[in-house]
Amino acid sequence: MQTNTQKPGIGKVGTKIFRQQIFIPIAALLLLAIFNLIRDPSFYKITFGYNNLGDPVLSGSLINILDYGSELAILAIGMTLVTAASGGQDISVGAAMAISGSVVLRVLCGTNTRPETLQAPIIVAFLVSCVVAMLFGAFNGVLVAYFKIQPMVATLILFTAGRSIAAWINNNELPIISDPSFGYWGGFIPGIPIPTPFFIAVACMIIIALVLRFTNLGLYTQAVGINESSSKLNGLNPAFIKFLSFVILGLCVAVTGFIKVSRFSTINYSVIAKDIEMDAILAVALGGNPLGGGKFNISASIIGAYVIQFLTTTLYALKVPSDALPAYKAVVVIILVVLSTPIVREWLNNLWKKMKSKQIKEVA
Repeated sequence: MQTNTQKPGIGKVGTKIFRQQIFIPIAALLLLAIFNLIRDPSFYKITFGYNNLGDPVLSGSLINILDYGSELAILAIGMTLVTAASGGQDISVGAAMAISGSVVLRVLCGTNTRPETLQAPIIVAFLVSCVVAMLFGAFNGVLVAYFKIQPMVATLILFTAGRSIAAWINNNELPIISDPSFGYWGGFIPGIPIPTPFFIAVACMIIIALVLRFTNLGLYTQAVGINESSSKLNGLNPAFIKFLSFVILGLCVAVTGFIKVSRFSTINYSVIAKDIEMDAILAVALGGNPLGGGKFNISASIIGAYVIQFLTTTLYALKVPSDALPAYKAVVVIILVVLSTPIVREWLNNLWKKMKSKQIKEVA
């Protein structure tokens, strides 16, 4: 009799864990981790060394995941809010990152594309890029919230024109920053062997957590996404909530754009942040967030972002050609996203219950 009472308890715990939204991205992360452990344990090797400036740095696949995955995690924060509020996605974030990065270089270089010294403080360049990126986010937000244009169609405008705008900002030239302090933000701060983008991502996570904890932004966003008409009857302004979500995404774009140009101290307008919008959307979907809007979990999206980067790094380790990388990634991600859909999860949950019920009957 004791065995019979324990079995249902275990089944209930398993069912409860499985039904959690965060289960899928964590499960995907564990599967990738186990796969790489079996395939090549050296994947987890972290080495300590020095960069060309003589500063101590850590290197290895895991460090690369933390480094480049942090950019995607920051974008996933804003993309989650946009998805939840508008029921659509912003496909212009890559182009907007090119614009914000170009603005940073323009402010720092001035009229000279190869300045010996910075023409303005780095913080000023960053703040200017934030304003510009938020204005472009506001532009997208107005089209979606007030002109009722479907998000992907509205953001297609900036997706198409954004990189040309970025090139125009610097007169189609490629500015280069020679000051090593600018590279700290996309690389390593002297004396700290962990990539700076990871700390920036953590700061963004803390800020959004505090905002959601001490304001009603999360509640209002979900209310608008679930039922816009009902939220309006309850005194909310759905248009403003949608507009605000795009502005917040614009701020996230500015941060990631700043990191991107800091990595190389220059910019390539056609290549920078290419296809990153797709990875950001996939991170949101992999986090179990409905792409039609409504309830959301930013923590799950952030984990999803690191899973996407983990997958990318794994594919590179398997020596998959860069041109074929999107195809391999798409197959794996489609499987993971399908598994995270409510219909499939409910089917798997019912299957789990039947299996546990059958086991209990056999034991009895």
